[in-house]
Amino acid sequence: MNTMYDTLLQLPLFQGLSQEDFTNILGKVKLNFTKHKAGETILKRGDRCNQLVFILKGEVTVSTLSADASYSITEYLQAPHLIEPQSLFGMNTSYASTYVAETETHTVDISKNFVLNELFGYDIFRLNYMNIISNRSQNLNNRLWMTPSNSLEEHISNLILAHIERPTGKKILKVKMEELAQIVNDTRMGVSKALNSMQEKNLLELHRGEIVIPDAEKLL
Repeated sequence: MNTMYDTLLQLPLFQGLSQEDFTNILGKVKLNFTKHKAGETILKRGDRCNQLVFILKGEVTVSTLSADASYSITEYLQAPHLIEPQSLFGMNTSYASTYVAETETHTVDISKNFVLNELFGYDIFRLNYMNIISNRSQNLNNRLWMTPSNSLEEHISNLILAHIERPTGKKILKVKMEELAQIVNDTRMGVSKALNSMQEKNLLELHRGEIVIPDAEKLL
């Protein structure tokens, strides 16, 4: 119980709650704990989001596919992590990405009804939730208004940074060279040259059909 308590309190949604309030919440809520084996799909893109899902232990891969299915980006996220709180409300309440356990992963979920009827009654929780959604919206808006790239390498870096959840850690961009050239509005030869230059700088690694970014923070 202590481990679960401490882990949940690390999540932004619960930070600032008093021990009394948090104990009261745990006494009311039905927590659904699940253990996932490595390689097991936790949630799939398009699944209905009707609960908050917390990753308490382990590492997961998060894969997001472009609208035309021409490319995808996979991220590696460590616990603790809250999965897509923005998908719980709005016009589209389906998950945007697919989540797979990279290692043995422990999750816990809380129903949407309990969030609405109980958790939103706590000012701290409600404020934390609004801050998470607002910060995400502001970050996306800032990405839209980024200064245009001065070079093709910067353009490719900004493309990757604009499509990831966290600007740190390992990422994998799966895309054909021809598709990437169309996306950045350049030639296949130009893109190949830029990518090889970035590889020489240890910013990424080129593999057949995919680009591995060991640490996205280096692209900033």
